[in-house]
Amino acid sequence: MIEGLVAFAAVSAIVIVTPGQDTALTIRNSLLGGRGTGLATALGVAGGQAVWTLATSLGLAALIVASEPVFVALKLVGAAYLVYLGVQSLLAALRRRERRHAGAASARPRVALRQGAVSNLGNPKMAVFFSSLLPSSAARSSSCSASGCCSAA
Repeated sequence: MIEGLVAFAAVSAIVIVTPGQDTALTIRNSLLGGRGTGLATALGVAGGQAVWTLATSLGLAALIVASEPVFVALKLVGAAYLVYLGVQSLLAALRRRERRHAGAASARPRVALRQGAVSNLGNPKMAVFFSSLLPSSAARSSSCSASGCCSAA
């Protein structure tokens, strides 16, 4: 059990420190809206990961990975959302002065929370990660506890 937990922690640490689209979005929102907006984005990402965890435990993530049309659709939706966010950023940069005077920053953390969640849920790599890593860790843990080999530890 200890070896499995160490392997799970090592793989998780590598995945966490490897920057991806969620990291880029969190940094972007932090730079544009400050600490609160960055935190809201990170909370949205964490919420998306909680949904992926639930989907994995119900077997839905494995179905997404196994079904090529669904997986491709998820990739396209995720890519389209990232393009949408990029276009929004470009338009905001072009109209920066107008936005400052309009007071749009007050709703920013709520928008950032949604952006983080949608970005994470639209990332097909999360389906692959959760469906490949979590079941093997859970299987080792449940077989260990069922056989009683971990009770002495």
